Amino acid sequence: MIGEPILVMLIEDNIDHAELVMRTLEEHRIANTVRHFLDGQSALDYLFRRGEFSDVEETQRPHVILLDLRLPRVDGIDVLKAIKEDPNLKSIPVVVLTTSEAEKDVAKAYYNHANSYLVKPVGFEDFKKLMDDLGFYWLGWNVNPRLPE
Repeated sequence: MIGEPILVMLIEDNIDHAELVMRTLEEHRIANTVRHFLDGQSALDYLFRRGEFSDVEETQRPHVILLDLRLPRVDGIDVLKAIKEDPNLKSIPVVVLTTSEAEKDVAKAYYNHANSYLVKPVGFEDFKKLMDDLGFYWLGWNVNPRLPE
């Protein structure tokens, strides 16, 4: 992965949270590209290369997926299930990034093979610090296998 352009897929319906994530990753030059999706259905269409995303050249596989749980159209847990059940996608790390601290949500996420579960802090500085650490870990230090295109 060293030297390769890094793609982060952000599936987040809260525009303010998405903007903060993208700004933090950009500030630290952690990701070359962030593809932002506002709902679970469009994210799945991209990952499975359906509809407007059917062009393989335009649908690069992400190096990591940041996934909110509360999404319109298709819920985050259903998105996670679809990713982890597909042989071509299941090795992509999925980091659940959500406001929910509910034990049932944490359990469901890990049961469906989430790679990490992070609760979004309420304060701006704490959220920014979390994003800094997350970016450095998943995109700087963590080693992932090469994905089939």
